[in-house]
Amino acid sequence: MAPLNSTSKTEDGPNLAACIEAIAENKSRDAFSQLFSHMAPRIKAYCLKRGASPAAAEETAQETMIQVWRRAGQYDPARASATTWIFTIARNKRIDLFRKEQHPEVTPDDLLQSMSDPIDAENRMEQAQAGETLAKKIRELSPDQAEVIHKAFFEDKTHQVISEELAVPLGTVKSRIRLALAKLRSSMAEYEG
Repeated sequence: MAPLNSTSKTEDGPNLAACIEAIAENKSRDAFSQLFSHMAPRIKAYCLKRGASPAAAEETAQETMIQVWRRAGQYDPARASATTWIFTIARNKRIDLFRKEQHPEVTPDDLLQSMSDPIDAENRMEQAQAGETLAKKIRELSPDQAEVIHKAFFEDKTHQVISEELAVPLGTVKSRIRLALAKLRSSMAEYEG
């Protein structure tokens, strides 16, 4: 193994492969310190460029370097450069952290708090059924009426804007909306409470 002094450094930093080898063979803290000082800021920058928050980037860098310490014996310079191997670990840690943020662990207390009483569940079920019925009834409207309802209520556009977009008089837009709402109200009467 090459010594870790200044003669084994590359032009821009320590000999990373030699550092990993020293960690694997001797659990060399000096080698790890050199490796950490060189790679942790690069890993953090890599994560920040890919949209991670500064805290997440810092955590990813630290978790990566912990893995490098633990898995140094698995490094094979014939398969990948030291940088590639370390950044592969960083990429995997970044993905793990992203998944963890998207799907945080659920504790039993969280489950108890999220459980609703049967009345709430029944209300939600009725609302879902009403939503499905409403969607079906909107599809049954004439194309002109369905279009103005969609623009007015789903795109949140004013009657004037709808009139301009469809190139029809404002009164026509208002009539189509009024007729469509009347049809929808009559077909949704059973859900009114």
